[in-house]
Amino acid sequence: MQISKYLLANERDALWGLTVSTIGHEKIAPGDPYPTRGHADGYYFNVEKGRTLNEYQLLYNPEGEGWFQSAHCSRRRLKAGDMFLLFPGEWHSYHPLEHTGWTSYWIGFKGRNMDDRVKAGFLSPEKPIYHVGYSAVIETLYKRAYEAAVEEAAYSQQVMAGIVNDLIGTMYSLERNKELSKNQQQVDMINRARLRIRESLESDLTIQQVAEELGVSYSNFRKLFKEYTGLSPATYQQELRLQRAKELLTTTNYSIKEIAYRLNFESPDYFSAKFKTKMGIKPSEVKAR
Repeated sequence: MQISKYLLANERDALWGLTVSTIGHEKIAPGDPYPTRGHADGYYFNVEKGRTLNEYQLLYNPEGEGWFQSAHCSRRRLKAGDMFLLFPGEWHSYHPLEHTGWTSYWIGFKGRNMDDRVKAGFLSPEKPIYHVGYSAVIETLYKRAYEAAVEEAAYSQQVMAGIVNDLIGTMYSLERNKELSKNQQQVDMINRARLRIRESLESDLTIQQVAEELGVSYSNFRKLFKEYTGLSPATYQQELRLQRAKELLTTTNYSIKEIAYRLNFESPDYFSAKFKTKMGIKPSEVKAR
């Protein structure tokens, strides 16, 4: 059983940064022929020959198993709960196992929003498969996008673009957290470190001292902390101190100098420069308001 919808986008839609061209889902029972018929020109493909698209497609298989391969990825097993991303201009092929079949959701799209993420290295043809497990959130997002496509109300492209961004962000976050959670000791250590830093913003606690308290080397601690939070521990500490500084500027009568030294910045001038860079406004301007 296959349900799909193909969509058009105008030049104005393209300026939004992402447009959706197709969305659908199908259930392939064990032994059913694959691919199913009914796809538009350019989408149907022969499993042996594969195909190349001129757009991205994000697929989610909550049930069943199969195989995937592409120009940059050798033949890999797809398990229930896997998502995989197809890239424009990238040869690929995939299919369910004959004895399991699968349930599959897909959405096709293009635009500079995705191009920018690929250029920045968040997404790559070398890593097209994401192990997210079963997610009711992801399944609901696909269904919402399909409903928007069928309704085809004014500005539905913008609605669907938002759902695509939500899907990608959720996929990326789910897999990263699953990977990080494989070592619960490390997760607990980083959480303890974050709490220690947060509770000591007005002390002279150093990141090296945090690492010593946790019984790990500074270099290893810094690497794990950045992998988990996306920030180095020193940057994390400084940004929390800047947030605390903004709070003190707006809720107390402390001078800028007092706040700078209270939060252990090297000098009031250094504090002001960092605050302006982060907040886009000088501490004195916040104080004046």
